[in-house]
Amino acid sequence: MVGGGNIVEETNQVLINAKEVLAASGATFGDVVKTTILLDDINDFAEMNAVYSTAFENTGKSPPARSCFAAKDLPKGAKVEIEWMAVID
Repeated sequence: MVGGGNIVEETNQVLINAKEVLAASGATFGDVVKTTILLDDINDFAEMNAVYSTAFENTGKSPPARSCFAAKDLPKGAKVEIEWMAVID
C-alpha cells in the first residue's frame, strides 16, 4: 500500500516492508541503528510512534536513534516514509 490508508495502516505496511528488506540482507530490526521518519502531517506522530515502537519490542536492544520531520506532499500520497540504517556484524 502506498498512500490512501490511515497513518496506522501505512506505518504497519512500512514495518512489513522494512522487515522483508532487512531479512533479505540478513538483518533484523535489532540491527537498525538510525531511522529518519517523514510525516505528511506531524500531528500523526503519536499514532505513528505507537506502531513504529512495536518493531523494537523484542530486539533486546534500545530503539535506534531517530529523527522525525514533517514533509509536505510525500510521494504517491503517502502519509509516512521511513528510512532505515542497519549495521550487520
